[in-house]
Amino acid sequence: MVHAFVLIDGQPARVADLAVELAGIAGVSEVYSVAGHADIVAVVRVRRHDELADVVTRRISQLDGVLDTRTLIAFQAYSRKDLDAIWEIGAD
Repeated sequence: MVHAFVLIDGQPARVADLAVELAGIAGVSEVYSVAGHADIVAVVRVRRHDELADVVTRRISQLDGVLDTRTLIAFQAYSRKDLDAIWEIGAD
């Protein structure tokens, strides 16, 4: 499974509508309106890298109002459960 975070810059008047449109794209599991280095962050989860390329370049980038995207591919996911297990090792 490929996990990626797509930082999206959008036209200010389109940010709210873009978030709704992004949430409807297959492969996009979560969408957040954010402050900072982007307007929106979309979490993409797909099976293969070529699917990620399709979601970002053919679907997300083509939406009306998208000005720029930057994609961060996750190497490894850490959950609270995993982190708690790490700290318990050798606690005896």
